[in-house]
Amino acid sequence: MRVFLTGGTGLVGREIIWNLCERGDSAVVLTRNKEQAADRFAKYPDHDNIELVQGDPSRAGKWQKFVDGCDAAINLAGEPVFAKRWSKQKKQRLYDSRVDSTNHLVAAISGASNRPTVLASASAIGFYGNTGEAEITEDSPAANDDLGKICVDWEAAADAASAHGVRVAKLRIGIVLDEFDGALATMQTPFKLGLGGPIGRGAMWMSWVHVADVAGVFLKVIDDDEISGPINVVSPNPVRNKDFSKSLAKALHRPCLFPVPPFMLKLLYGESAAIILASQKVLPRKLEELDFAFQHSECPEALKSIFTDDERTS
Repeated sequence: MRVFLTGGTGLVGREIIWNLCERGDSAVVLTRNKEQAADRFAKYPDHDNIELVQGDPSRAGKWQKFVDGCDAAINLAGEPVFAKRWSKQKKQRLYDSRVDSTNHLVAAISGASNRPTVLASASAIGFYGNTGEAEITEDSPAANDDLGKICVDWEAAADAASAHGVRVAKLRIGIVLDEFDGALATMQTPFKLGLGGPIGRGAMWMSWVHVADVAGVFLKVIDDDEISGPINVVSPNPVRNKDFSKSLAKALHRPCLFPVPPFMLKLLYGESAAIILASQKVLPRKLEELDFAFQHSECPEALKSIFTDDERTS
């Protein structure tokens, strides 16, 4: 299988590409910096099967012709949510980096002579917003907030590919656990210093997923012709923040003693702190119906594996 990827040098993309290489598939990876990407992928198995394409997914360009002849497309492009405090400009970049990139990828698909048969496009459980104690499935409505609106338009842009005979799946990804990148890379710092603890009383729900399972879902989507529509990519066992904090402290062999006052997060992160403080009990109903086999379904075991296993794709 020949797979075109946007956002392939990010956390999830690197794991997917590792798996594609392991099983003998070819990856066509769009990147803004071919030299850095080449260095990163040099240690991958069968890395000669990785073709790097220079380009910016948020802009139309020559890169779009490389979609032609690919069997599947995976769309992961998007500016990190927590890289900076949110401003009007930051929120616009969050939107444009996702929606514009998806529009350009769909345009490339529509113009291809030999189109991919499937588009697996990333989304986020931010689609649902702060839902408190409610159990959330793929049928739950979108939130009427900034991130919810971004996700709605992001998914709508991906859905446009279906007009060209392409099967579209929208993967609403939870908090991805990985030692060296993503949310956990930030969370672990105070714990390593012996200053970690829950946020406030730690009552909010956290819907998490191990990076290996995220990659596994993307591969299942591109392999199975029957899968389409929204899919919650989260562990079947969400946990409260206080329990996640205890598990993280145990995995790091550190104490869990110092609660973080919510107002401190608001001072540090501004408007985006609402995402950290949101309670989301999201369930992977579609994946359960598909009998998807999670490698890491329990939070304590997932965190332990992250901090004891060698990281392949860091």
